[in-house]
Amino acid sequence: MDYLTTEQVAEQLGISIRRVQAMVKAGRLPAERFGRALMIREGDLSLVADRKPGRPAKEQELAPTPKKSLGRKEAKKASENGQ
Repeated sequence: MDYLTTEQVAEQLGISIRRVQAMVKAGRLPAERFGRALMIREGDLSLVADRKPGRPAKEQELAPTPKKSLGRKEAKKASENGQ
């Protein structure tokens, strides 16, 4: 079985080298170190072949957005109006 560099894997998968390194770090893509280089077995690419393309969506915040604080004049008007 042949080994591929992170650059070659990135090119084959259509992603950046940093994304390949992140998948290795997260344990989704096994790799071996040869000196300073990360090498990935060509057969292991099937482990990430079913991934969704693009960046994952950020999760929406569930907490309500804080209300804008009132200035001194606005607070005085609100208190006069009984709010």
